[in-house]
Parts: sequence; C-alpha cells; structure tokens
Amino acid sequence: MRFLPCFLLAACLVSGAGCKGSARARGQKGEDRLVVFTAASLRDVFTALGGDFVRAHAGVAVTFNFAGTQELRAQLEHGAPADVFASADQRHMDELVKAGRAAGPVVFARNEPVIVVARESAGVIRGLADLPAASRIVLGAPEVPIGRYTLAILDRAAASLGADFRARVEARVVSRELNVRQVLTKVRLGEAQAGVVYRTDVQAAQDDVAIVPIPPEINVVAEYPIAVVTGAAHPVLARRWVDFVLSEAGQSALRRAGFVAPSGGGGPGP
Repeated sequence: MRFLPCFLLAACLVSGAGCKGSARARGQKGEDRLVVFTAASLRDVFTALGGDFVRAHAGVAVTFNFAGTQELRAQLEHGAPADVFASADQRHMDELVKAGRAAGPVVFARNEPVIVVARESAGVIRGLADLPAASRIVLGAPEVPIGRYTLAILDRAAASLGADFRARVEARVVSRELNVRQVLTKVRLGEAQAGVVYRTDVQAAQDDVAIVPIPPEINVVAEYPIAVVTGAAHPVLARRWVDFVLSEAGQSALRRAGFVAPSGGGGPGP
C-alpha cells in the first residue's frame, strides 16, 4: 500500500537557533525527530502541544500525520515509519496491538459525538429526532471511528425513535467521509445540512454551524488511546511524548480543547 500522509506538520523550535537550527537538528543522527500519527480530530490540540514539546526539547522536530484513524492504522500495518500512534477509538488500536505494531496503549482522552447543523437549518433540526428531516446528511464512513460511533447511536435510538429511525436517516445521506474533519467541512460549506462530528471539532466552527446535542442515554463515549509504535526509530522521544500528553500540562490543553479526562465523570461541557 502506498504511504499517504494526509497532513504533515513540522514544528520548529522558536527560541534559540530558531527554525533553521531545528532544520539542522533534523539532519543530525540520534533522537532529534519525532513522528506522530494522529487522528484528525486531534489536529488542533496536538499541533499546539507539538509547539510546547519542541520548546521544551531543544533541537527536536515534531512531524504529525493527521488522518482518519483507519487510514493511519492501514499505513502502520504496511510499515509506514512512525514513533507514536494516537487513535480516536480502541478498535483500531487493538488491531495494531494484535498485529505487533503498537504496545502498551493507554487512554488519554474522551470525546462526545454531536450533531452539527448548518446555520440556516438550525430551526428545522433541533434534536436527534429531527435528523431525518434534513435533505442532505453527511456521515463518517463505517470504518472511520466517528462513522462507527454514529451507526451505534442510530441503532440505540431505535428504542425511542422507532425501529426504522436508522433507515430514515441513512436515506438522507449524500456522502460518507474518511475523517471527521471532512464531515464538518461539508456542513460548513453548505454541501450538507447536517452531520455527526465530535464536540471538540466544532469549537473553531461555531460561527458557521449550530450544535445539536445527542441525548446521553443514546449517545456513546469516544475513547482515545495512545501508544508507542513497535520498532519506533525514536523510542525515547516517543515515550516522552506519551508522558507529555498524559501530564497535567497535556491534560489541561486537552480539557481546554473540549476533551474529557479518561477517568473523568460526565460528558464534555457545553
């Protein structure tokens, strides 16, 4: 399989030698570079954490590959070089552990799916029960964590909204996307009236869309595990990154981004 980095970001050290110095450091031997494969829903918070990590580790460069969890898993299974994998669900991480490509995963955050609605449709879709009223819905593909969570929600809704609720929603689906940010983008651009994303994804888009919460008795909790990739080229830095994400500084940044601590009670705040 061809290695398809959907998004690569090199984080440079701002102080001292600056970005040019970090570029030189990347050319040196040793643990001066960290490659992190990261679920798309973590793009904003991990980018910010990457800057903090670089400032604390002089001469180190951090490169992120942001994509759908299922795509990152496929890349790793086919030998793509990476040091750390952060997944948006347990299922794909478990498969990598079984394949011997990751070890010792730990859940570092939790998230909550919500319905995102184009502003002009906010008066029509006010709750989960109204979702079939949308003329165009975009969802994550079934193999994508947000897509799998969405199907679980639709199935759980059958008890209160009718056995045909999932079928009525799926009849309005115009596309199924390969990562959660693509779902959000299509709603923001008006290509769909509604979609299902994580609450954290909407923070930067609230001027363009409205959030419709999903009843807690129907909703699911998304858990995010992180692990060092087996055979990582930079195992010491990889371990330091995992520890940083689990540290109070890392957890505070995740909370500010709307994520919930792995052992925290309740769902994300409004």
